[in-house]
Amino acid sequence: MPKREYKDMVNDMHKKLNHKLIHTDVLIIGGGTAGCYAALTLSRNSDLSVVVAEKANIKRSGCLAAGVNAINAYIVEGRKPEDYVDYATKDANGIVRKDLLLSAANRFNEVTHEMERLGLVILKDENGNYVARGNRNIKINGENFKPILAKAVKEASNVTVLNNANITDLLVEDNMAKGAVGFSITEETVYEIRAKAVLVATGGAAGLYKPNNPGFSRHKMWYPPFNTGAGYAMGILAGAEMTSFEMRFIALRCKDTIAPTGTIAQGVRAKQINSKGEVYEDKYGITTSERVYGTVKENQLGNGPCYLQTSVIEAERDEELLKAYLNMAPSQTLKWIESGKNPSEQDVEIAGTEPYIVGGHTASGYWVNTKRETTVKGLYAAGDVSGGCPQKYVTGALAEGEIAALDIIEKLAKQKDISIQRDFVEKRIAQYEAILSNEAADFSVWELEEAMQKVMDEYAGGISTLYQFNEKQLLLAKEKIEQIAALTEHLGAADMHELMFVYELKERLTVCQSLIAHLLYRKETRWHSFNENLDYPDTNQDYFKYVNSKLVNGSLEIVLRDIVQEAEYEHKN
Repeated sequence: MPKREYKDMVNDMHKKLNHKLIHTDVLIIGGGTAGCYAALTLSRNSDLSVVVAEKANIKRSGCLAAGVNAINAYIVEGRKPEDYVDYATKDANGIVRKDLLLSAANRFNEVTHEMERLGLVILKDENGNYVARGNRNIKINGENFKPILAKAVKEASNVTVLNNANITDLLVEDNMAKGAVGFSITEETVYEIRAKAVLVATGGAAGLYKPNNPGFSRHKMWYPPFNTGAGYAMGILAGAEMTSFEMRFIALRCKDTIAPTGTIAQGVRAKQINSKGEVYEDKYGITTSERVYGTVKENQLGNGPCYLQTSVIEAERDEELLKAYLNMAPSQTLKWIESGKNPSEQDVEIAGTEPYIVGGHTASGYWVNTKRETTVKGLYAAGDVSGGCPQKYVTGALAEGEIAALDIIEKLAKQKDISIQRDFVEKRIAQYEAILSNEAADFSVWELEEAMQKVMDEYAGGISTLYQFNEKQLLLAKEKIEQIAALTEHLGAADMHELMFVYELKERLTVCQSLIAHLLYRKETRWHSFNENLDYPDTNQDYFKYVNSKLVNGSLEIVLRDIVQEAEYEHKN
């Protein structure tokens, strides 16, 4: 065979991707709630160019994809933002950032009103007042919440939406964010995006643990299965400081459908009861983690199944519940219909989900200053990926997107053009191409993902161990997760969509490693079920601190930080 032809054949075997260089003032990674609202804020308050890079399509991406039936963080009449701070602080047993909570709570109502102006339907009484659902919630018709927000972003000036763009790595030099690199999942194209400021708004991490419904129905989980911890992973690898990963979130949900329980517990005041009809929620406590813990304990004691007692509500409220779940979790409405019994005719069985890492409900995420800038200069975090501000929900994500955007506008007024060394970009492109060229992988993504979830479930406090763990188990989890992570270096992908799956697994494994390190370091049980440490079953005031971590020279270092007392916190070291 002629030499030239052989060379051409070898080149054909090695996949070559197209390269697209994009320049922008601000890059927003993640087109969910926080990312979209940040883009709107930037467009309305500046002339800065903005690129929103979204893995899916912003019309139906993120946690709002299927809709929501309530605004869960709102300052109702008779309450003030400080009341919300007190509630969230108590629920998290003190491990919160009050500066972050208050700055978000001060914006809850205004961002809600802005969404109403954009077209969101908020339920009102005969006097024109919002209909409250409890002390901090109001009712909405929110099935189309995300399309409304996405439409506003698409119409905003100076904003470019890059759908189907899977960002894998931040471009950071001298501890300064200068953009990101990723690829299209529909075209054979690499994106190199250079920016003066970067906002990570990718959401939390699902799929780390074996789910409630494995196999064919493994996607039927509480948190979006497409949220794989990408933002966490790229921040960890870039040397950003993270906080409170050990404050996992385990949702109490309607069994099998994994539908939210708040609509029932708060909307119709249904109590948690065991199979004997006994109300047990007051016995264990009513914080978010205690509601899960009580359910686990009652089942462990042989008093299960456990339920939300809807059989005592008025029949007139059946239609209200059936409609409410159509806005958010239609599978629960279908389950009632298929059973032939309305909510008032049967109690709703409940169960805990597998653990997640999500900063919208707990304090897990990037360590940020009050303006939501991370420890990497020019890198911001908002929404579920931002730490220290639990119970933020949808309005908190909107508020944090706005807070970050306004600070970016102020900072970029003094920012000069950036330059970047391309060595890292070239290495990442080479890695993409190597994975695409590997046709003889020993393992599939799904095999390694299943192995990861089994390890996390059995050794790091999953469902099968009733969310409990000890130090010996965690050390085994650490060893096994590191072994699985090493195997990902030999994975292959047939196309760009499969390449995305490879990186989603890598992201989850990076988050698993950080999570295990955090669980090992907090030698106490501060939140039942969330960190149920059998070696240290009680709280220890020596750990009334934030457990933070940072990757230094390839090793994860843990640092304890004192509880922030300042109204305005800025990074000092």
